[in-house]
Amino acid sequence: MNTQLILNKRHKECLNENLVLIGIVILVVITAVLEPKFFTAGNLTNIMRQFGPLSLVALGMTFVIIGGFIDLSIAGIISLVAVLTVYLIQPLGQFPALLIGLAAGALMGFINSIILIFFGAMTQAEALFITYAMSLFYGALALLSVDGATQHMSWVKRDISVFTEIGSGSVGFVSVSFIIFVVSLIVLHIFQTRTYMGRSICLTGGNKVAAELSGIPVKKSIMLIYTISGFMTAVGSVVLFSRVTTASPVLGLNYETNTILAVVVGGTSLKGGKGSVIRTMLGVALITLMSNCLNLLGVSTFIQTMMKGAILVIAIWLDNRREL
Repeated sequence: MNTQLILNKRHKECLNENLVLIGIVILVVITAVLEPKFFTAGNLTNIMRQFGPLSLVALGMTFVIIGGFIDLSIAGIISLVAVLTVYLIQPLGQFPALLIGLAAGALMGFINSIILIFFGAMTQAEALFITYAMSLFYGALALLSVDGATQHMSWVKRDISVFTEIGSGSVGFVSVSFIIFVVSLIVLHIFQTRTYMGRSICLTGGNKVAAELSGIPVKKSIMLIYTISGFMTAVGSVVLFSRVTTASPVLGLNYETNTILAVVVGGTSLKGGKGSVIRTMLGVALITLMSNCLNLLGVSTFIQTMMKGAILVIAIWLDNRREL
C-alpha cells in the first residue's frame, strides 16, 4: 500500500513537472492536424525569429525572479536601447553603436540594483514599484531623445549589415536570432549551475537573511541579477528592432507581461529560490508556439490576450500548489 502511494506521488510530481512540455506537444499536434502549413520551413523559421526577442529578455528575467525580485523596467530599457543604438549608427558605425547599446542596457540594470539597495528595497513588492518607476524614466528618456519619433533603419546611410543579419539572416532554416538565443542559453545555464555566484542567486532568493549569515554577498547578487537582466534585455532589444527594422521610443511597451508569463509558466517560482533558464526556454516555447498556432488558425488577438492572462493565473496557482 505504501509503495502504491509513493508511486502515485511520483507520477503526480512527474506530471506537474512536465505540464509545459505536455502542453507544447498537444498544441503542436492539434495545430499540425488543423493547419498543414505549421511544419513548413517558412513557418518554422518564422517561429524561431519570434522566439528570439522574448527568449533573450526572459533569460535575464529568470535570474531576477529566482533571486526573489521582479523587474518591470525592461519595457523602458528595450525602447531606450533601440533608439540609442539606431541613432548612434550614423555617427559611429554599426559595431560601436551595437556595443554602446548593449553596455547601456547592462548599465540601466545596474542602476536599478543600486537604487533598490540604496533604498533598502529587499522585497519583491518594493522592487516591482521601483522598477516600474525606472521603466517610466527610461521610456521618457527614449521619447525625449528622438522627440517621440520612430526611427527607421532605412534612413541610416551607413552599413547596417550586422543588424540585417541579426533580424532576417539564417543558417539553413535556423535564424541567426535563434542561434544567439541558444548560445546565450548555454552560457547562462553554465553560469547558473557551475559557478559560485550562479548558485548563490538561488540561495539569495530562497532566504536573504540566511544567505547573508552564510557569507553570501547578497548585495553583489542583487547587482549581478539586475545587470544580467539589463544586458539580456538589451540583446533582446537589438534582435527585436533588427527584425522589425524600426526603433520606436515605445518599442518595449507591455513587453514585460509576456516575459514574466514565460518565466513563470516555465516553472520559476515567484517566491524566489527555484527555477532555471532551461525551464524558462520551455515557457517561452509554449507562449511563442501558442501565438503562432492561434495566428495560423485565425484566432483573434483579443482572445489570445485573454488566454495568456488565464495561463498566467493557472501558472501562479500551480506554483502555490507546489509549495503545499
